This record gives sequence, C-alpha cells and structure tokens, in this order.
Amino acid sequence: MDLLNTLVDKGLRRELPTRAEALAVLSTSDDDLLDVVAAAGKVRRHWFGRRVKLNYLVNLKSGLCPEDCSYCSQRLGSKADILKYTWLKPDDASKAAAAGVAGGAKRVCLVASGRGPTDRDVDRVAGTIKAIKDQNEGVEVCACLGLLSDGQADRLREAGADAYNHNLNTSESTYGDITTTHTYADRVDTVRKAHAAGLSACSGLIAGMGETDEDLVDVVFSLRDLDPDSVPVNFLIPMEGTPLEADWHLTPQRCLRILAMVRFVCPDVEVRIAGGREVHLRTMQPLALNLANSIFLGDYLTSEGQAGHADLEMIADAGFEVEGAGEVTLPQHRATAGGCGSHEGAGCGSHEGAGCGGHEGAGVCGSAPAAAATATPAPQVDELRRDLVSVRRRGAGTDIAPNA
Repeated sequence: MDLLNTLVDKGLRRELPTRAEALAVLSTSDDDLLDVVAAAGKVRRHWFGRRVKLNYLVNLKSGLCPEDCSYCSQRLGSKADILKYTWLKPDDASKAAAAGVAGGAKRVCLVASGRGPTDRDVDRVAGTIKAIKDQNEGVEVCACLGLLSDGQADRLREAGADAYNHNLNTSESTYGDITTTHTYADRVDTVRKAHAAGLSACSGLIAGMGETDEDLVDVVFSLRDLDPDSVPVNFLIPMEGTPLEADWHLTPQRCLRILAMVRFVCPDVEVRIAGGREVHLRTMQPLALNLANSIFLGDYLTSEGQAGHADLEMIADAGFEVEGAGEVTLPQHRATAGGCGSHEGAGCGSHEGAGCGGHEGAGVCGSAPAAAATATPAPQVDELRRDLVSVRRRGAGTDIAPNA
C-alpha cells in the first residue's frame, strides 16, 4: 500500500503524517491489518528496537472521588464494587512498589483518586517517593494525582519524582460529554505544569467511549502538540456500576489500528498499552507489542490484569525483551534533551516546519484519501464480555500479595 510506505518513510524521519493519513490507518480493512502492523512495527523497531518497558501501578488512594468522569469506577456516584481506602502509608506503598520492581518494572506509577492533591497530599506523596527510591535503587517514579496547582509540580520534582501522568482521554470537542466537573483545558494546563517543572510528561487517551475516528485523531494530534515522552493508550474497561458499563465498541482489530495510528503520529515516543489490553486485545496482545514499546505489568487501579508471569512469557514468546533498569527508554535525541520532551522544535515526533499535521488532507502522491465530510461513528460490538472484567481484590489496600 502506498499509504503504508509513505507512513513508514515519515516515521523513520520523524516527519508527521497528515490528518487524512492518520484517519486512513483507522479505516483500513481487516485484510490489510497485518500489513498495517508490519509497517508500524518498522517504525517502532527503528526507535526502540525489541525492548519492552515494564511499568507498575500502585493505587495510593482508591475510590471516593468527587469528579464525575463517566469511564471511571472511582467516580462520584459510582456503584462499582471496588476497593475503597484512604492514603496508603509510605512503607505500605513501597512494599507494593517493590513487588513490581522485582517482577521487572523499571517505573512505578503512584496514582491517587481525587480532583487534585492538597499541599498536604503532596507532602505525603513526597514521603512515599523517598521510601520507594531508598529501597529500590534506580527505579523511576511517576506521580498521577489529578489536577495540579501552581508550584506542586516543582515540589514533586524536588521530592524525586521523574514523571507526571495526566491523560487528555478524549478529544476537546467531546470532552464535556464524558466529564463535567473539570474541563479539557484544565487537563492541558496540568500537563504543561509538569513540563515546566522539568518532569517527564506522560499523557494519553482512552479508546472505546463511543468516540469517532475523527475524535481519536484529534486527541492524538493534541497529544503530539503537548509533546509528552509517554503516551498511554487505554482501552475502556466497561465496569459495572459506571455510566459506560454497556459501551463495548472495541475489537482486537480496532485496537491494533488505534495503536498503529498512535505510533505513526508519535514515532519516537514511548507508546504504552495501558488499561484494557486483556479485555479487548485478548489473544492478540503479542501482536500489539510490534506497535507499542511499553506495558503495565500485572493489575490496574481497580481491575485485575493478566498475571505478571504471563506478561513476561508473552514478551519472550513474541521475540521481545524486557528493558533493563540501566537502559535509556527514549531515543538519544529525546533523552539528551532532558528526558522531558523539550528538544527544540520537536513536537511528538515532528520535524522542523511540519506544523500541526502538515497540510490538511494533502497526503503524499495521493496516498491517503481526504478526510470524510462527516464523522465516522464508533462501531458497536454486540457481545458484552463482562466475564473478562475482574475487580481488583489483591495488592495495594489489601493483605493479599500483589500480582506482579
């Protein structure tokens, strides 16, 4: 396909695809899917080889959130039967983190429910970061605490945090349909605060919430403009008791197309398969490693993931290797810019003069069709696979050993 040859060439040069080309990836047929994966895989291997970075989540405070994010089991009014607990003590959080590090994780992600941290919460997390780093030499720590106030990102950086995660989740035009208690602009502001403080910015999306192809491209192009080092791609876990519990729009094939599109738009950025890979990719998970260079090990915040040992076996069987603690994740041109995506004029895999996706609808040699005049609706999957969704009952906040 001329489209795929063009996208590979652009990805190897860190040149941005057009919006029309990105949309064309999402509309490829199942017959062409393996060709799409192979093409995006060339870009992935060029920048990241066959390394897979492992990340491990520790939910510091679960449930009881005042925000109304429709996808979240911890939201205000959620009827999901999840674990609910207040702040873990630093030693307990460090023990949970150590399990992930022992399983091969080189980054620990500390997450807390809520709109955003108070200054006292930041102090609390600072103590947890110190405990983790004192007991796990060389580990990276990413904080995910919600919307940040002025000065809080600097304090987290001073406490030893390496990165800050705050996802955009969906396109700006549809954000109000998903969440009403804060705005899309609030999220953008927090990512920028993390950048300004010298933290490595981590920001991604959630697919499967009824969005259109155009929405997916919009949010990925917005992420590219924010220039995070890490882009987590979540696939909605439709938890019972949440407003989106019946939203099953994803197939394994669509998930692979989404990951491929993200890789083409952000060729030299850590693309992470995050929540929902077991639910929606299922037996196609190993194929997705050709597109993403990072995954979460074990369980998620409120749901259970694949067994940690199965993750490691999957990586090895697919011909990949776990990235070592001493290896640098990002390509040299990004890593030498401070590790927080601040390289001059770069954007998320851009090249000088590319602008926001090049010329709208231009394509290269007519290789990509023009964007559709009307939004492409999300597909509907009739079968609700609730048997694939399990509420987390182990690890942080429990007396049962974590899954790592």
